[in-house]
Amino acid sequence: MYAIGEGAYGVKDLTEYTETTSEYELFSFLSEKVIAKKEITKFSQLKELAEPILRSQRTHPIIMKVFELIRKLNWGFFSDMTKETHPKLWRELVIFDKMFPDAGDLKDTLQISNLYIAMLDIHGYTQFCMDSRKNLSMMHTLDWAMNSGVRRIATACQAVNQRERGDEMVIVAATATDAITLALAIIDYFGKTNVVNDPKIPTKREGNVDALPLFKISAGITGGNTQSPLIITEKGNLAGFLLNSGARLQTRANELSGKESRIMVAKQVYMNYMKENEKDPCLLFRTNTVYFLDTGQIEFKGVQIPSCEAVFKAEDKYKEKLSDEMVQLFASIKDNLWEQRIYQDMMSLINKASFVMPKFSITPPAPIRGMQTITNESFQQLCRVGLRAYNHDEDYPAAVNILKTFIELIEGIPKFDRLILDYLKGVTEKYSMLLDLYLGTIDKEIENRAQQIFHDNYLKAWQAAKNAVTVYEKLKTMGRQSNEIPKKKALWFNLIKQNAEQMEFVLHSGKK
Repeated sequence: MYAIGEGAYGVKDLTEYTETTSEYELFSFLSEKVIAKKEITKFSQLKELAEPILRSQRTHPIIMKVFELIRKLNWGFFSDMTKETHPKLWRELVIFDKMFPDAGDLKDTLQISNLYIAMLDIHGYTQFCMDSRKNLSMMHTLDWAMNSGVRRIATACQAVNQRERGDEMVIVAATATDAITLALAIIDYFGKTNVVNDPKIPTKREGNVDALPLFKISAGITGGNTQSPLIITEKGNLAGFLLNSGARLQTRANELSGKESRIMVAKQVYMNYMKENEKDPCLLFRTNTVYFLDTGQIEFKGVQIPSCEAVFKAEDKYKEKLSDEMVQLFASIKDNLWEQRIYQDMMSLINKASFVMPKFSITPPAPIRGMQTITNESFQQLCRVGLRAYNHDEDYPAAVNILKTFIELIEGIPKFDRLILDYLKGVTEKYSMLLDLYLGTIDKEIENRAQQIFHDNYLKAWQAAKNAVTVYEKLKTMGRQSNEIPKKKALWFNLIKQNAEQMEFVLHSGKK
């Protein structure tokens, strides 16, 4: 029996190699330098060391076996990637060897357009772990699904995946089509849906995995741009802005839909997906399964990322009819057209959304303009009221209050798109700030022109009321400081106890 590596009966130096040296001896010698001594971490180093014996064809199978060790131990994220299983990624990621075309070294820095990163997150993972404290087999099953199950699906899509920080997954694909298809396939796998509907992609649960509850997925996909390089570290891990921007898009998807599956993609991904499918359309493209809705810009560390939502659920297909209004609003915001266009475009968008979305009926806390119930039709009527106040009546306080009313209403309509709500909140915040300045200026004008505005008794009432308010505020402040009011501390502490739930404070970080 031969000793491993530099043992008594093993090869001590490749100069000792002859045609009678056993394959086991050669493999032991080379593998020790990979595993134990870590002198070889790249195929190019192996080939340089083995150069004196490469003229013998019988050494080539051993070289390839040692390469498999190098790949498994040093390629990290890409350790499962082979030329046979991932030909697209292999072409993009590997500097292959001419003598050994199935071997090579990972590139260190990737500034290529044909590379895409997808970040995925499982909703409800933390709660599932809490619920499974006494049933660890379920947690092991989910662990298997997130690793082996997803790996099988990823390989079918010619992509690689890796699990990160419990409930997160990272995917690398060579095309936009592969990245989008895989994200949808993973949603199918965990949600027991059939969006992809491709017999070549194994999304059906099998064995113990079928007993897991349904999970929703949020995903962010970026890439396809040479301006966003990806770095592969010495240990085969990923780093760079491309990875971070994918995480930002995933976070945005989670913000917009914390309980349902949602996919956000960089606009470059959408454009490349369309280009890839011009000549050889994939199944998703042929069946018109996915529609890409322009969702404007996402700012990430000072960088603006144009984004789209990949709409794939039948109940969300109505969003396709909102495209023109969305694009118009984004253009007006980009050009800072706050005088008139942005208000009109915002109203046009929410009006169109209420027109094309499923029917709804909600009861507001208090009647709105005499309406006890708000439906799609009465919602549209309020839009007309807001537009009239802004454009015709120049009643800006009423116009801004209508915006605030819409925020309260939309928050109570489950199927109303959250992206529209976010833009509505942002627009309302800007107009509210402007309204405060406007009212302050108007009040000064009233003060300066009181004699022209008010006549006779109205002028006397104005002056009396102004003086009364000033006196009233001074007297109220004096009264609050008076020692004649008993037990102020007791009143303060009692109010804290009565409002204990509202006073609870937790610093929130990350997703809810």
